Amino acid sequence: MKIIFLEEVNSTHTYLRDLIKNEGYSYPVCITSKVQTEGVGSRGNSWIGKEGNLFFSFVIKKDALPKDLQLQSASIYFSYILKKVLAQKGSLLWLKWPNDFYIENKKIGGTITTATKDLIFCGIGLNLIEVSKEYGKLDIEIDKNECLKIYFDSLQKQNSWKEVFSQFKVEFQKSRKFKATINNKKISLENAVLFSDGSIEINNTKVFSLR
Repeated sequence: MKIIFLEEVNSTHTYLRDLIKNEGYSYPVCITSKVQTEGVGSRGNSWIGKEGNLFFSFVIKKDALPKDLQLQSASIYFSYILKKVLAQKGSLLWLKWPNDFYIENKKIGGTITTATKDLIFCGIGLNLIEVSKEYGKLDIEIDKNECLKIYFDSLQKQNSWKEVFSQFKVEFQKSRKFKATINNKKISLENAVLFSDGSIEINNTKVFSLR
């Protein structure tokens, strides 16, 4: 994975997509920046990154993903790999379905994925410093460059979706105390049924993570 470090960018996700559009894809690339002014969040929301936080976007070929991973659950997969990396360093971070990072009951970041015919783009934002009372921050100190290296090394090992899901489904119980936005409505996850493909059934409707 080639990592490009920037001082400031409007959005690592947008910058990366424009880079691939203009120069084409030759190898996996990651964009990270000290400051992000117009970060892309789910459902069109923004996730502005203050200096000191971690935000990065990367692109890989779809065929580099585990064969048993459905593309609709890629956000869960990418997020949980990072969760595992941080847990090994002592963090109590957990993943709320489908793509939000939490410390206890406060969101500290999230993941967004988009795809083209052959490529999948993933953007991740994580608060390492306090940004507001509404959001939390990571509970350990990390070296961002080291963290990225370990993360991409972990992705390269291609842990199967089955292996990742077996751990995520245990942690999913924490999500039941929260709500998720489905069809632009906040809906409780208390009675949601989690399926092995990463989707949930709620109010008799099957829903995938589309982000």
